[in-house]
Amino acid sequence: MSEKIPTRDVTPEPVQHHAPGETTPQEMYASRRHLYVREIKGVFQRLRRSTNWALMLAFFLIPWLQWGSRPAVWFDLPGREFHIFAATFYPQEFMLLSWLLIICAFGLFFITVFAGRVWCGYTCPQSVWTFLFIWVEHRIEGPRNRRIKLDKQPMNADKAQRKVAKHAIWLAIALATGVTFVGYFTPIRELIVALPTLEAHGWSYFWVGFFTVFTYLNAGWLREQVCIYMCPYARFQGVMFDRDTLIVSYDAARGEPRGPRKRSLGHQQAREAGYGDCIDCDLCVQVCPTGIDIRKGLQYECITCAACIDACDSVMDKMGYPRGLIRYTTENALEGKPTHILRPRLLGYLAALLVMIGLFAWAVADRTPLGFDVERERNQLFQMTRDGEISNIYTLTVRNLDNRDHVYRLEASGLPGLTLDTHEVSVPAGESRQLVLEATVSPDVIERPSHDILLRVEAMEGDIAIERDSRFIGEAR
Repeated sequence: MSEKIPTRDVTPEPVQHHAPGETTPQEMYASRRHLYVREIKGVFQRLRRSTNWALMLAFFLIPWLQWGSRPAVWFDLPGREFHIFAATFYPQEFMLLSWLLIICAFGLFFITVFAGRVWCGYTCPQSVWTFLFIWVEHRIEGPRNRRIKLDKQPMNADKAQRKVAKHAIWLAIALATGVTFVGYFTPIRELIVALPTLEAHGWSYFWVGFFTVFTYLNAGWLREQVCIYMCPYARFQGVMFDRDTLIVSYDAARGEPRGPRKRSLGHQQAREAGYGDCIDCDLCVQVCPTGIDIRKGLQYECITCAACIDACDSVMDKMGYPRGLIRYTTENALEGKPTHILRPRLLGYLAALLVMIGLFAWAVADRTPLGFDVERERNQLFQMTRDGEISNIYTLTVRNLDNRDHVYRLEASGLPGLTLDTHEVSVPAGESRQLVLEATVSPDVIERPSHDILLRVEAMEGDIAIERDSRFIGEAR
């Protein structure tokens, strides 16, 4: 198994003065310094922005899609129905959701072993919305240096106007996020009409407010603090890294000794003068959304967004130096050792992931589009009919999980001569019907107080059927 590589915590700690011999307490939370993230262009940032815009477009658009007379994706909690395009799932199928969550977990493990926190840098909702808020900030208040200067100057009309505009747009984005999220649980076309007219359910207002506030705080104010202190993934990722994990790294052998130099100094001339390739411009630090210096080594705060790679490559281009001083690489590659991409742990995660995806796909494909529950009347064990037969009462719930209407045949077996007072039920697509059913049998066949019986529901059209066990109670003669 590959050797684990340590991550370094380079979070700045406040300076404290202690008497000689006094123990310095361990700081669990360092004083925050505000980060003015510089915007940079490059290959990886274009990829990240394209991914971010695609994810946000999908998030905001999906609740508006219709599937027949209902939203295409609708988690109807009061109705206990979860609609995902043509499929409808019910709480009884919770195991499918559990499988899906396990698949996502193993997918994250596989990605982490292969390429570190690349999920955080490109697709994590916290990163996506934070980058969006920073993008707005850059357009309203200007580039990094202008934002620093703006915050240092006293309040005036221009500063107030820019701050108000920025926070107003942040709140608008946060509100749209909150409304859209609730729109996955309440049809959004009805929600946007009910909210301003005060006709929406109280819980709708609560959750819209909740997600509005926390989107505004997390993406606008907390930002990197969520990634560093609140996200558990940042803490356990180091256990999953090894020396063959693809990470964003600074090539110290090539970059040191660092130092500024004239732009006219060529690459070979700089080498002969004792310089490494790093000109110590700090651009890699300025573009980092978590404020780390990648030149200090692998740090758990790094979200692998590759902003420092694009920044460093742009400097290398201007200096006429080769790209790749900061790049996606492995610890083994930096040390001149061979990198093993297909290693046992990675292959193990991949095998487990593929098996679970296959089993999940099989379970969904083999899923019977019919739900059927039977509950026997508990208040009365049995009763005698006018014809002298023994009857039991059952409450049946039939759910049509198919995308078309069905008429279902009801049958019972387990006792000779067992009959039902209802023989069929019609259930529209995606809906459920509940009915009270009476089963009767001659007392002559009752040999003991309780008998096992089988209730069956079968669609008149198509090969759809499901059975449930129950009990028939009677008095033996």
